Amino acid sequence: MKLKKETVLHYLDFDSVYCLLSLRNAKILADYFKLLDVHNKNRMNDIQFYHFMNHVTDLKKKEIMMTFNMLDWNASGEIGFEQFYMLVCILLCSEYNVEKNFISRHSRPVFELLDMDGGRSISPAEFQASGFLFNLKGHALSKIFYEFDVSGDEYLNYKEFKMFAMACIDMQEETQKQRKWQLRRASSQPPRRERGVSNAGITNTPPESHTQLRNDRRSSHMTQAAVSHSSHRDRWHQTD
Repeated sequence: MKLKKETVLHYLDFDSVYCLLSLRNAKILADYFKLLDVHNKNRMNDIQFYHFMNHVTDLKKKEIMMTFNMLDWNASGEIGFEQFYMLVCILLCSEYNVEKNFISRHSRPVFELLDMDGGRSISPAEFQASGFLFNLKGHALSKIFYEFDVSGDEYLNYKEFKMFAMACIDMQEETQKQRKWQLRRASSQPPRRERGVSNAGITNTPPESHTQLRNDRRSSHMTQAAVSHSSHRDRWHQTD
């Protein structure tokens, strides 16, 4: 899941450590929510939600409606500002690549969000279906799920999910270290020089012309030697 470019959410000041908005930006988001609430009910229905998500994200309709159902905890067909605020924080986490940090900081709300049937546990199907929210996909999802399913009942309860959330901190830190290492490595590499140009901007002789240059120098030396020999011979004849 990615945010589209130049959306209003890009102008919000997001704390990537605690994965929250500042008080001032939360107030700005509340005013934005009121603009989206065209019916003045302090709620957002599924149609409004779809058009908002379609405008700011690259999600497909099926994923958008699934996200709406996950946020609509009481199945009222509408969501309030509390759920909208959580959604925006998740979107910004995806934008700044701190999804795992969000899971570790807010493990209880995330657990309740992924527990789509309200059974106080997360099944493999629920985990697979909702993984797109935190950019968890494919084989990594199954590996994570069964690695932390300590009881072996193929369900994650909150304690097991909390273990996964704590491990997310280590995974996030490792990801950040790798990103810093790549940036440091890229900045430490010298810039590539064009062929035949030296540091001082003076054109060097290309490698393929070295042989020709040696041949020219050898021919020049032979010519000078021949001229010198001819000169000595002329002098010797004049002396005689």
